[in-house]
Amino acid sequence: MNKVVLLGRLTKDPEIRYAEGENSVAVGRYTLAVNRRWKREGETEADFIPCVVFGKAASFAEKYFSKGQMIGIVGRLQVRSWTDRDGNKKSKMEVVIEEQHFAGSKNENQEPRREPAEDGFYLIEDIEDDDLPF
Repeated sequence: MNKVVLLGRLTKDPEIRYAEGENSVAVGRYTLAVNRRWKREGETEADFIPCVVFGKAASFAEKYFSKGQMIGIVGRLQVRSWTDRDGNKKSKMEVVIEEQHFAGSKNENQEPRREPAEDGFYLIEDIEDDDLPF
């Protein structure tokens, strides 16, 4: 079984290209920063996972996903191998996305998070006494 489930933030806006040919297919690529549960000294706190998505899902990612946004993906791990122009063998591991979902709130990237006042309460503006139930 080859199943990958990840939750992380986009490192930059998704990039989309179209495969050449009579029936061109959209190919989207993005990198997902996935936080590590434990950190060893001197290591980064996240893994940066390259992802690829095809067709309508690629167009969706380009239109609705943006840098810093939290998303969840389900897919499969794929290793591509090739020989470069100099005859060196190369390989790349990436996740081929089968499902992608919004994982943060709608206002996550738009509104800054409010901090409570010293007494622990949040300031609520524009409330009239008539709006209160008591």
